[in-house]
Amino acid sequence: MLYNHTSAGDEFFTPKFIFDALSIEFDLDVSSPVDFITNVPAKHRFTSEQDGLAQDWFGNVWMNPPYSKPAPWVDKFIEHGQGIALLPFTRGKWWFKMWNNCPGILPIAHDLKFEKPDGTFKAITFNVALYAMGADNVRALRRVAWHQVR
Repeated sequence: MLYNHTSAGDEFFTPKFIFDALSIEFDLDVSSPVDFITNVPAKHRFTSEQDGLAQDWFGNVWMNPPYSKPAPWVDKFIEHGQGIALLPFTRGKWWFKMWNNCPGILPIAHDLKFEKPDGTFKAITFNVALYAMGADNVRALRRVAWHQVR
């Protein structure tokens, strides 16, 4: 199944300051846009044309999936077991899976602004969090949390 970003909510990308704070490099961005260069510090990427859900994931992954249908992405992220995901901080079936499987979860300030394809920014109206699996990724979240409280 080719996943196309059809929802208006799917066309927002992670701001650079999050990656600056994490100070970590990823091997793979599993849900990258086709015609937009993101801030994700990843060596490789799967675009929506390549359908990241149908591909074999490798190494340390970054996942900011389409929020219109996060459940299959969450399942694959948990199965892979190594990476950081940016997803809503909500409740529901997929969220409880993340809560129960991710040793690192860090809510992000509610005033987060996502980058749009035209380079402008738009505030989001819901809370999000970083979800980490893997020791290096959990440590990265701890570093960010420490700086937020200082």
